[in-house]
Amino acid sequence: MNVSRIVYKPVGMMVGALGGVLASALFKRVWRAAGHEGDTPNATDEDRTWREVLLAAALQGAVFALVKAALDRAGAVAVGKATGHWPTSSDS
Repeated sequence: MNVSRIVYKPVGMMVGALGGVLASALFKRVWRAAGHEGDTPNATDEDRTWREVLLAAALQGAVFALVKAALDRAGAVAVGKATGHWPTSSDS
């Protein structure tokens, strides 16, 4: 295992935790900007329609995936610059 992979593990964990918080806040803002009032719907909310619940789930998934990919990439770039090696490269 190369040094960049070892360095990337704790960075990846911290970035993952930060990403969850960031994605959640971003999703709530996007939901409100799309014209929806109140909290985002849960699948078991009785007073919400199928369309609203499924739209919220799809949007939330897209926001979380986008934030995760952006932060994972930024973390890998930072570790690569700091160590001189890309963290997922197979060279030893």
